[in-house]
Amino acid sequence: MKTNLASPITGRIREKNILKQFLTSSKAEFMALYGRRRIGKTYLIKNFFSQESCVFFHTAGIQGGRIAEQLEQFSKQIGATFYGGASIASCRRWLDSFEELTKAINQIPSGKKIVIFFDEFPWMATRRSGLVQALDYYWNRYWVHVNRIKLIICGSSASWIIEKIINDKGGLYNRVTRTMQLDSFTLSETQALLNYMKIKLSPRQILDLYMVLGGVPHYLALIRKGLSAYQCLDELCFQKDGPLVNEFDRLFASLFNESKLYADLVKIIAKYRYGIGQAQLINESTLSSDGGRVVHRLKELEDSGFILSFIPYGHSDKGIYYRIVDEFILFYLYWIKPNLTTIRKHDRTPGYWLAKSQSPSWKSWAGYAFEAICYKHLVQIRKALSIDAGATVGSWRYAPRINKESGAQIDLLFDRSDDTITICEIKYNEKPFVIDKAYAAILRNKIEVFRKITKTQKQIFLAFITISGLKPTVYSEDMITQVLTLTDLFNE
Repeated sequence: MKTNLASPITGRIREKNILKQFLTSSKAEFMALYGRRRIGKTYLIKNFFSQESCVFFHTAGIQGGRIAEQLEQFSKQIGATFYGGASIASCRRWLDSFEELTKAINQIPSGKKIVIFFDEFPWMATRRSGLVQALDYYWNRYWVHVNRIKLIICGSSASWIIEKIINDKGGLYNRVTRTMQLDSFTLSETQALLNYMKIKLSPRQILDLYMVLGGVPHYLALIRKGLSAYQCLDELCFQKDGPLVNEFDRLFASLFNESKLYADLVKIIAKYRYGIGQAQLINESTLSSDGGRVVHRLKELEDSGFILSFIPYGHSDKGIYYRIVDEFILFYLYWIKPNLTTIRKHDRTPGYWLAKSQSPSWKSWAGYAFEAICYKHLVQIRKALSIDAGATVGSWRYAPRINKESGAQIDLLFDRSDDTITICEIKYNEKPFVIDKAYAAILRNKIEVFRKITKTQKQIFLAFITISGLKPTVYSEDMITQVLTLTDLFNE
């Protein structure tokens, strides 16, 4: 029911519109909600519906809990939601528990909407629990015929939700009416959250935080007011009791059985800046003799938002490649994991990260991280470059097999429908970037190699995406058609 206990929801404009349509529709609704752990799924649902006129039933799975514990928690929530906190006897089967829930729903006046929210549903669906079968029965037999019922099945194990609920081939086949994948915050939404927390940081400081924490609300909520980005990261990641020091292991253990096998795959992918081909990845994994299992685990990692599969532009015959897209995972593997022993011994004094962030290795890594962030802000880049939504997005790399040939790497390109290709050069630069004679030659060679290898006859435009823009030179004026800066990435 509507209360005044809700916290404000930062950003999530699209998601709030979907939830409003979901609630006000004239039919029973079944939503499958998934997204990376810590991304704010529970926060969004609880706070949205606590501001709406509806009965909100929220039950959550217990990680590692026995079926009796799950059923007991379910009964407690029925009592809390429908009977003023009265104690309800726990049932022994999910079928009986759903019967009790149905009876409770029937007591609510007919004009009232009922939202049923199963949080971390995969944790509730223990082996031989019969939960999915019970859900199948009660949805198809009763709830789907009650227009005011709105059911939400949620889980951080995205692959489980996709396989067992969305793509179910049994009784739940084609029953889901809406799906929602909750993504991380954009730079703009991150800024809005920090502003709500009364933390005022410059776009550059926010970017430095984002390259490590991504747009994960739970991580951003750990930032303390009055600290710089470097001080925050030092406190969170490089002190003995830092909240994120052990986050990698906790995160994988909460999502995957045999979590080490998934972590090992991520560690292999992280070694390849421009991605690694599926065949090579399978060969380097500990499960090289069972490529099918590796591919399945890779799909689970992608569903969870940690990696991205892609086919490099013009390389369709070479199969699928993978790269890390989760900022924190990438940062952990490069910077936290190699220092875990000394961090846990409390050998790191405050200020360690500030010193480390001035090193050449950080500058190189930051360029890699900034490229990944640009890929998460393609909407903003398209808008700034006035590129239509139908343009194909990709990257491109050519490694010559003959020593005398020149190689080339293109960070980002848009193959447009107007007989044009926009090539984007991405640079992480503290000061306006200078295109001198030598760098202009590199850019010309890159375009020439791209034309030669891809055999494209399309018009090619060259755009720059930088932190601080370009310093005007005769070469930049001659070669560059558009320049995007950090400000463009913050625009919604």
